[in-house]
Amino acid sequence: MSVRENIASNLLTVIGNISSPITIKKATRQPFPLDELSEQQYPAVLVQTQLETKEDQELGGGARTRINTLEFLITGYTKGAESNIDTARNELAEALENKLEEDITRGGNALDTEVIEIETDAGQLFPYGAISMVVRVIYEHQSGTA
Repeated sequence: MSVRENIASNLLTVIGNISSPITIKKATRQPFPLDELSEQQYPAVLVQTQLETKEDQELGGGARTRINTLEFLITGYTKGAESNIDTARNELAEALENKLEEDITRGGNALDTEVIEIETDAGQLFPYGAISMVVRVIYEHQSGTA
């Protein structure tokens, strides 16, 4: 697998293993319709590669080290007409951010991992609640080996 794919797989595995303070019930890289999930499948999280930029570290010919900035869009969904949906969104965002910060190297594949943005649906999806989190991962590789 490529470094890029290793990082994406690591993010999915780490998120899928969150069990405290909330338990992630569904973690996937495949989009899904919200209304087809059962109550037992919330909170659910979608991990998708969003953007990648590359920068060569050496000039001229020969092997080049590239520094890559890879951004993932992590979308989390929660549901609950009986609970405060804003609290549920905040708990989901906090659980995701804390877990992602435990290993910023993504299993030794990255130089750094940062949560750079969190946005909510602001009640637009009620009785569902959603958060969108942009996660930036910086990694390096030799040209031709990504």
